[in-house]
Amino acid sequence: MRLFQFAILASLLAALCGTAFAQDKPLRSLQTSDEGRGWAAVGRLNLGKRGFCTATLIAPQLVLTAAHCLFDKETGARMDPAEMQFLAGWRNGRAEAYRGVRRAIAHPDYIYSGADNVDRVAYDLALLQLDQPIRLPSIRPFATDSRPRTGDAVEVVSYAQDRAEAPSLQEVCHVLDRAPAVLVLSCNVDFGSSGAPIFAERDGEMRIVSVVSAKAELDGERVALGTNLTDPLAVLQAEMAEAESPTRFGGTVRILSGGQAGGAKFVKP
Repeated sequence: MRLFQFAILASLLAALCGTAFAQDKPLRSLQTSDEGRGWAAVGRLNLGKRGFCTATLIAPQLVLTAAHCLFDKETGARMDPAEMQFLAGWRNGRAEAYRGVRRAIAHPDYIYSGADNVDRVAYDLALLQLDQPIRLPSIRPFATDSRPRTGDAVEVVSYAQDRAEAPSLQEVCHVLDRAPAVLVLSCNVDFGSSGAPIFAERDGEMRIVSVVSAKAELDGERVALGTNLTDPLAVLQAEMAEAESPTRFGGTVRILSGGQAGGAKFVKP
C-alpha cells in the first residue's frame, strides 16, 4: 500500500468530505466467531515472508485482491504464487480454511513501479486461483456489483499492520468522489488493507463494489483509494479462463482410417 498526495479540486467536495467523515462509524474488530459470521470469505493473503494483504473469495476457487500485492516492494519482481497462502476468516491464530495459490493474474494494464502514481490505481486488481476450491457452508463467496455513486455509504472489511490477527469491519464510510476508474473513500485503511473488499448492499445482500488500492491524503484527511471493478474484473476473468483452457497442439494430423488419408493442419493459438 502506498501513501499518495491526492489533489481534488472543488469546494463542494470539501464540504461533502466533512459531512461524510462525521457520519462514518469506527472500526470494529471481529474477534469472535459470532462477530465474524458472514464475513469468513474475507481472509488474509500471506505473501511469503514479506507481509500480507487482504483478499476475498468471489468463487469457490477464485480470490480477489490488489495487483500490487503480487509484486515484491523491494525488487519489483513478481512473486511466485507458491509463496502465497489464503487464510479465509483468519482470526486469533486460526483460519476457517487454508489454501495455497495455484495461479495469480494481475490486470494486464497494471504497471508496478517505485513511483507513487494515482493512474495505476485504475488497474490495481488481481485474481488468484486457489490450489483447491473452498466449499464450506460457513464460507460463502461474495458476488460483485457495479461501483457506487458519490455520497453512497459503503462498508469495508480489512486486516492491517496493527490488526493483523483479526479482521476489522467499518460498517459505514462514504464515497467522497469518483473518477472514471478510481473511487475516493473515507474508509479507515492502513498497510495490509490493500486488496480489502469494499461492500455496498444491493438487493438485500452485501456485494463487493470496489477493492482497496491505497491510502491517501485529501485536505489533510486520510482517505482510501478504490479500484473500479466492472471492466477490470471482466478482463481478469477472461484471462483466467484462457489460462485454464486446454493447450492445443500444432502440427499435421494424418488420417489412418475413415476414408482417404490426408493432412489437416491444427494451428497453435
